Amino acid sequence: MGTPHSNSDSLRRFVIGTAGHIDHGKTARVKALTGVDTDRWEEEKRRGITIDLGFAPLLLANDVHASVVDVPGHEGFVRNMLAGATGIDVALLVIAADEGIMPQTEEHLAIVELLGVRRGIPVITKRDLVDPEWLELVQSELATRLASSRVRWERALPVSALTGQGLDELRAALGRIAADLVERPADDLFRLPIDRVFAVAGAGTVVTGSTWSGSIAVGDSVRLLPLGREARVRSIEVHGDAATRAVPGRRTALALVGVDKSELARGAVAVTGPGWHATGMLDAAVELLPGARKPLVADRLCEMGRFGQKTGKGWYVYGNDRKPQPDPRVVQKLMQRFVYTTGITGVMQVATLVIMTRLVS
Repeated sequence: MGTPHSNSDSLRRFVIGTAGHIDHGKTARVKALTGVDTDRWEEEKRRGITIDLGFAPLLLANDVHASVVDVPGHEGFVRNMLAGATGIDVALLVIAADEGIMPQTEEHLAIVELLGVRRGIPVITKRDLVDPEWLELVQSELATRLASSRVRWERALPVSALTGQGLDELRAALGRIAADLVERPADDLFRLPIDRVFAVAGAGTVVTGSTWSGSIAVGDSVRLLPLGREARVRSIEVHGDAATRAVPGRRTALALVGVDKSELARGAVAVTGPGWHATGMLDAAVELLPGARKPLVADRLCEMGRFGQKTGKGWYVYGNDRKPQPDPRVVQKLMQRFVYTTGITGVMQVATLVIMTRLVS
């Protein structure tokens, strides 16, 4: 079972993130669960596809509150998907019954696994479009694929946005997982990876993200990295509702005094406490996915992405025998800095940086 609640109230909070191929019904499933259409942009509604991240609150019980992050499924917006998947507690892997596993299903599944998401629910949408025999084939294919996954997946749930079939079962499954999650610590240093920055008249610069750890109150100050600037928290909102304190496991918006919107971007971090540093160099272990089209060879250049942004190029370093290794070491010089904190146990990296590596030579 999960750990006892560390927050001062009795609420259990966690973040749900969607994953899956384009047009498999992620946004429709979120709307069915929450009543919120997470496609915010006019272009998204005109084209009928999700382009950027969308957010919605989900009340599962009086004492269980979830935040849902809806991500785009198109391969051209995978960096936005990566930004949304960072920090989620539970993945909803959405697969359309009439198509089954598709390329972005595999890509999103790999991202969820590499980010260390521990729990998930496979959701087979468009159940009403296929006959029972075809549905059984899709369920079998999905079960075979997920059997080797690092994520602990629940039983796949067939659902239909048209008929509402499976919605109650999905809510029940999310409730069971919520009771078993290890809650993010509220008594740790505050840490909010920023995925949106905008300005609001009367509020100033607003940053949003999923609170990873710690808590902060209105009137407190945060340090913005890698900018290196202190800013005061003017106000806090959670899904449009005013709050006096930000806590882990919730989508959070902070209105900040002392920083301009132009000085921040997706990938920055709001933190409190000592020990945080910004750096332009990292030493990382890189995992080559089984479906990679190119092998790793000595001295090959790569591009790496962080929170959906291109960050630079680096060289693989193997050793004196120059032979490729299954888990090579990389020394990476970044075009942008990233953030880490030091402590008794050494270095704890704030952002996952091994995602979306592309070989370029």
